[in-house]
Amino acid sequence: MITDSQKLDEVLTRGVAEVLPNKETLQKLLQEKKIRLYLGIDPTGSLLTLGHSVVLRKLQQFADLGHEVILLIGNGTVRIGDPTGKDSTRPELTDEEIKENFKSWKEQASKVLNFEKIEIRYNGDWLDKLTMPDIVKLMAKTTVQQLMERDMFQKRLEEGKPIHGHEIMYPLLQGYDSVVMDVDLEIGGTDQTFNMMMGRTLQKAYNNREKWVLTTPIINGTDGRKMSKSYNNFVALTENANDMYGKLMSTADSEIITYFEVLTNVPMSEIHEMEQKIASGENPMQFKKKLAFTITQLYHNTDLAQQAAEYFQKTVQEKEIPDTIPEVTVNEKTLTVLELVQLCMPEESNSNLRRLIEQSAVELIQNGEKPTDPYRTVFVNKGETIRIGKRRYFKLI
Repeated sequence: MITDSQKLDEVLTRGVAEVLPNKETLQKLLQEKKIRLYLGIDPTGSLLTLGHSVVLRKLQQFADLGHEVILLIGNGTVRIGDPTGKDSTRPELTDEEIKENFKSWKEQASKVLNFEKIEIRYNGDWLDKLTMPDIVKLMAKTTVQQLMERDMFQKRLEEGKPIHGHEIMYPLLQGYDSVVMDVDLEIGGTDQTFNMMMGRTLQKAYNNREKWVLTTPIINGTDGRKMSKSYNNFVALTENANDMYGKLMSTADSEIITYFEVLTNVPMSEIHEMEQKIASGENPMQFKKKLAFTITQLYHNTDLAQQAAEYFQKTVQEKEIPDTIPEVTVNEKTLTVLELVQLCMPEESNSNLRRLIEQSAVELIQNGEKPTDPYRTVFVNKGETIRIGKRRYFKLI
């Protein structure tokens, strides 16, 4: 177990929004003993992005320090659905959907987490066994007024939208996880503060001991707006090297320093130096290239990161068509623009493809045309090259 105070201070400061009740007492505890901590996730099947990696990286840091780290799969709580940030009730998932979602989640999370150092547990193992007296006792630990303090519940009340009883139970059930596992610390994003603090309350009530809460920030998307699939401003952990590098090169100048701090291992001294240079008027492009290379290297390797940098230089900055591009077989003589890009990028959702077309991000290279109507019919010319977005090229055969 690592007890170096400087190392601990960085783990408790870098990429951290808040430590409750305070950082000093937690740091003292970490220097004295091996603690038990956890991160809870509900396997809803979402695509993991660099935004998710912020809290995953923090979890791994505690594992690397030698502490007892648990990744808790909320196969019990997911049946309720965390109401955090939601203005409507989540649909209930089946056991089969939960298992399938976690399989995908673990595969993606392994890009960040070393599961040889992290124990996996499932809260359905104890939540499904709660008796009626257990639930009554649990509910007696708090008040309805306390549970209704949540921002999203207040918002729903103001808008006349329903709040179901099982949703009010969610923070109590998540908090009960801390009691059963008897943890010293829980980590999560700032959107989970209310739920995690409920665990602190229940740990004190049931086990008569302290529990700390560490929150990590929710970062913006690459364009500086809230990270959202509808904005297409996220970078998935499973992106190929070219797309990862290219998307990171679209990072807004305002996000460069934050991304360096929470998404990379670059020393803070170097990051502060870059921050000062940007503030003094230096061109941020050099730092953006370093950011894109560093993160692509982290999730792939040095060779692929270098190839991605060269690919970006040629295709975006010098506007060259790559020597080798994917070939797409088209049997029809005419297609709508949407059908054409669907053949090129079958892994993308129709909504994302329509958005790209409407934003003039699809170009028929031969005539330089950029159709903006997804349902417009175009003639298919064998041998023609299509550009989708800034970096992806396809040859029709």
